[in-house]
Amino acid sequence: MKCIVNACCFTISIHSKNVAACAKHYVGDGGTTEGINENNTVINRHGLLSIHMAGYYSSIIKGVSTVMISYSSWNGKKMHANRELIASFLKSTLRFRGFVISDWQGIDRITSPPHLNYSYSIEAGISAGIDMIMVPYNYTEFIDGLTYQVKNKIIPISRIDDAVKRILRVKFMMGLFEKPLADYSLVHELGSKEHRQLAREAVRKSLVLLKNGEGADKPVLPLPKKAPKILVAGTHADNLGYQCGGWTIEWQGLSGNNLTSGTTILAAIKDTVDPKTQVVYNENPDANLVKSSGFSYAIVVVGEPPYAETFGDSLNLTIPEPGPSIITNVCGAVKCVVVVISGRPVVIQPYVSSIDALVAAWLPGTEGQGVADVLFGDYGFTGKLSRTWFKTVDQLPMNHGDPHYDPLFPLGFGLTTKAS
Repeated sequence: MKCIVNACCFTISIHSKNVAACAKHYVGDGGTTEGINENNTVINRHGLLSIHMAGYYSSIIKGVSTVMISYSSWNGKKMHANRELIASFLKSTLRFRGFVISDWQGIDRITSPPHLNYSYSIEAGISAGIDMIMVPYNYTEFIDGLTYQVKNKIIPISRIDDAVKRILRVKFMMGLFEKPLADYSLVHELGSKEHRQLAREAVRKSLVLLKNGEGADKPVLPLPKKAPKILVAGTHADNLGYQCGGWTIEWQGLSGNNLTSGTTILAAIKDTVDPKTQVVYNENPDANLVKSSGFSYAIVVVGEPPYAETFGDSLNLTIPEPGPSIITNVCGAVKCVVVVISGRPVVIQPYVSSIDALVAAWLPGTEGQGVADVLFGDYGFTGKLSRTWFKTVDQLPMNHGDPHYDPLFPLGFGLTTKAS
């Protein structure tokens, strides 16, 4: 059995065609105060059920097998200890029939500091309705503690029966008892040409064009493939690790091009332009150099470094230096297209006026060729913002429909182009 278990992704892949999915993190972790990981979501019950519960309704209807509980709290109560929302609402009201799993050391975090009273944490988590506990290290402590509480009737055996029944139901549905080991016959297809083509298509369709010249009559994109000399600059232009972001090969992601196979945006540009076009790569060029080098145009690729979970918490949401300086130096000297690599909207307003064309590329992953496909017009831009893009962080939280909604780019925004 191939079992990937971590705090942000839980999937069980048994053999070639059986997969048990997990809906997470239940519930409200996207609405925490100031967006801080593992923080408190302050909202009334109606808001919680209408906004944060929406994805779980759909997941359960479609037959999701597992639900993972969030580290966060709802109005001060830790979700891992919230019997009302797990045992009562999720299992009874929504009639979820799969099993509920904790997050990585999730019950430990019921107390502050974590693991302060582990006996209490076991009782609170199991009694709340969690069926499977993720214990990455000292599992014997958990087993001994739970066994003691069941034998002494602190936790009723009926609660254990419910958990076992749910776990066995999923295992039977997965066919684990007939085929307990993974089927490796399709391993050779991982990273295949067909898979990469699909990933490349996903990149093309997810790019959002935020600015394209000063008006519709003078668009900058698509870029001409035939040009005497072009500049490619930026910290993210030739960095596969930055394209992939966190939660990829490693938890916090990596920098560089040695973590996996793929195509950087720089390599994709070189493969797309006319063979006679000179492509000059300079990660952080001097403004005078840009002015004096006779470039037809420049492509600047900057953004966030990789992060995951708490390491990504930010109260300023800025692109770190030298990203802003590169934008200023290049776009002040030559016609430029800026491609932003990020896991979320970031501060970009101060630079928009100097940028000729602006693209939100999110985290395109290994297939950077999908970015070049659209920049140079082999395909058109079609993506739309799934999240409001703010002007300043002082506006946050800001959502479509708010009384004073004044975004830099609204929810659903995205300019389009046609293939040339």
